[in-house]
Amino acid sequence: MANPLLSGIRVLDLTRLLPGPFCSFYLAQLGAEVIKLEEPQGGDYARMLAPELFILVNRGKKSVTLDLRQQQAVEVLKSMVAEADVLIESFRPGVMDKLGCGYQTLKQVNPRLVYAALTGYGQTGPYKDRAGHDMNYCAYAGLLDQTGVADGAPALSNFQSADLAGGALTCALGILAAVIGAQASGQGTLVDVGMLDGTLALQALSLATIRTLGESKARGSDMLSGGLPNYSIYACADGKHVALAALEPKFFFNFCKAVGRPDLAALPLTPGADGDALRDALGILFKTRSRDEWETLLADSDCCVSGIYSPQEALVNPQVRARGLIRMEDGKPVSDLPIRFSDTDVATVRGCPALGADTAVVLAQLAGMDDKSLTALAASGAI
Repeated sequence: MANPLLSGIRVLDLTRLLPGPFCSFYLAQLGAEVIKLEEPQGGDYARMLAPELFILVNRGKKSVTLDLRQQQAVEVLKSMVAEADVLIESFRPGVMDKLGCGYQTLKQVNPRLVYAALTGYGQTGPYKDRAGHDMNYCAYAGLLDQTGVADGAPALSNFQSADLAGGALTCALGILAAVIGAQASGQGTLVDVGMLDGTLALQALSLATIRTLGESKARGSDMLSGGLPNYSIYACADGKHVALAALEPKFFFNFCKAVGRPDLAALPLTPGADGDALRDALGILFKTRSRDEWETLLADSDCCVSGIYSPQEALVNPQVRARGLIRMEDGKPVSDLPIRFSDTDVATVRGCPALGADTAVVLAQLAGMDDKSLTALAASGAI
């Protein structure tokens, strides 16, 4: 097996909470050396606010404490940047410039540096200086409007779409593209990622619907199917639910055959009132068995029916187990890289660093600090 794909890539991570750390966690899983730079007093807020989440998204990283409000620490950062490939930060636009270590300054130190700025609204525009969280970005991107039941109020999802997909993964993609470019040209770049931007870009179906109909679909009606009864959610006898996604006619015919109801195939497969007869019939049918009984009955029928699982149930799904997506570490579940490579053995990342656990070793290696210098920096509070 070859070495991990990002072996030899060094990442300085100044981010905190969820989006930035999740981005750099993906890079760590791909083999990059990720050095997490934290404030000496307390470090990443997530250490205290959400310790289990902190552990999940910071495994396999190193922790160095550095107070960038002190000029000595800024000079240390510049020394580290000279030996790095990537820097990720998630401050509001202009903060790093005020500290004396913005992109224009750091690229003079290292022209091949890929500098990723992950923010809520990007580096430009009227909202660039606004505070925000996942729900705000989903609201502005039109995503929150589409979440919830028809004729109801928007519902907040437990999945952080903007933080994780619109922000973290979009930023990771930008970083990887920029690293490839820097390796070819010797010139780095500023990667400007706004979580609103990334979330809006994921709205391909909404945009296609607007292009087709001139407007988006109402909340609670699936944009892909248009509210078809054969692409919907149904309650079962045990109060749990199944997702019937027999969108193509062949899958619905397979379903009708498997449940012994060929008569259902003769009912109109249309959205709205025209499909109410089929929707009502399916509602009655699904309540005759439990969710698990339906899954067992339809497992080999090629009809796109799935039980709706809780997150806890999803961890022990046989497909999830077979793919090795979840494993136990210290008696608790953790997730590993959800990508498989045919000729590369991506090492399992383990262990979450204590605050500042690697400060002395990393600064000696990257900034040339000896014991005397480290002691002086610690005394000043810079590390």
